[in-house]
Amino acid sequence: MKEIISELSAKLQSREISSVELTKEYIKVIEEANPKINAYVHTTYETALLGAENADSMLKTGNASKLCGIPMTLKDNICTDGLLTTCCSKILDGFKPYYDSAVWEKLKAQGAVLLGKANMDEFAMGSTSESSCYGAPLNPRNMAHVTGGSSGGVAAAVCANMAAYGLGSDTGGSIRQPASFCGIVGLKPTYGAVSRYGLIAYGSSLDQIGPLTYSVKDAAIVFDVIKGVDSRDQTSKTFEYGNLMENLNQDIKGKKIGIAEEFFDGIDSDMKAQIFEAIKLFEKNGAEVIPIKLPAMKLALPVYYIIACAEASSNLGRYDGIRYGHRTNSYESIEDMIYRTRSEGFGDEVKRRIMLGTYVLSSGYYDAYYKKACIIREEIIKEFQQTFEQCDVLIAPTAPNTAFPLNYKGTSSVDMYLSDICTVPINIAGIPSISVPCGKDSKGLPIGMQIMGKKFDEATILNMAYFYEQNSEDKVGVYEGGVSI
Repeated sequence: MKEIISELSAKLQSREISSVELTKEYIKVIEEANPKINAYVHTTYETALLGAENADSMLKTGNASKLCGIPMTLKDNICTDGLLTTCCSKILDGFKPYYDSAVWEKLKAQGAVLLGKANMDEFAMGSTSESSCYGAPLNPRNMAHVTGGSSGGVAAAVCANMAAYGLGSDTGGSIRQPASFCGIVGLKPTYGAVSRYGLIAYGSSLDQIGPLTYSVKDAAIVFDVIKGVDSRDQTSKTFEYGNLMENLNQDIKGKKIGIAEEFFDGIDSDMKAQIFEAIKLFEKNGAEVIPIKLPAMKLALPVYYIIACAEASSNLGRYDGIRYGHRTNSYESIEDMIYRTRSEGFGDEVKRRIMLGTYVLSSGYYDAYYKKACIIREEIIKEFQQTFEQCDVLIAPTAPNTAFPLNYKGTSSVDMYLSDICTVPINIAGIPSISVPCGKDSKGLPIGMQIMGKKFDEATILNMAYFYEQNSEDKVGVYEGGVSI
């Protein structure tokens, strides 16, 4: 795959092109392509050009980072001081935070250039990005199909090279599944590896920020910058990673790959064939394949939706029209104002999850649902810990299917929730996982393979993904369009 960050950085560092010139190229492409793709919901061109001027000054010192001067995007739930951050919801219409998220602070300090905020499912709740109040982003690989969700706008922008890279958030697969659907790379770090300060919360014990990029090396470059402990996020952890990008060495000899049959139940035959072809490549180069059992994984989906919806019910209680965002025009009392504001401001999917979460937390049902889900969560965590005593990584499909057609509703009311079956166990366990392109299905849509590792072992999963990327035939390819590198 094309290493866009590395290639652009080399041109910027050699002064072959300036960051201002590069940023203007990206702005031109966004203005041409975004009306069709709808990847961006808020553009920040003035901020981008000011950032590019600052980056050019930093580049002149000859000591700038690889991200200096590189234009990028953020998901619309990552706070930026004075810039619109709406979670693609009517209830946050016009909201401009008064502080920066930790990840944007770090990127800005490195000279990153922010092109705008990317489309997403409203409050990150969905698997297609179609619940956005701004309309769905379209998959650049095939515009009759969705991008995946909830970080669908970031995936579309990166896939179409309307941004060199982007940051998304992953609560139950929202970085990896859009990466899979759009044929790019998506890294969900270990819970606690990246500060959540300034990420507008969906499920606080599950949310994690991570990069979407064209290549594994680019993902390592971005992760190297955004990782690290932050005193403002008490769930962030201290861990000494070193420089992950410099340690991508393709050495996989002796690595043990776990294959759990539970991940392959009901998977499309094309997808299964491509994943097992990739596993054979690892085997031929010295890795060992071990069959694994993960029986508790069958409970992961109901556990996830109970916990995530309960946390959403709590986190979204603050949106009442009193302090910020949308407020209804007509009301008879404070209670009526809050009721009408929330009824008008939230979309159907968000309302559904708030009501489910409120129900499982309510008196008489807390023990039967939420408490039981938390107990089973501990069993799932323990099962993954035991698994990684037997193997170094797990390999599985990222999603049970390729990109849905637009407006696809499934054959039942739970079909769309079932599309998260391969990704939610990783968030429950808090472990890292990376999705890499792994060929196409019979319709020509990208397939994603995910590589999972033990907590804080991003080095191993990045290296395994890098080996596969460098030694397999690229059957997905680079999108024909966007900024010419």
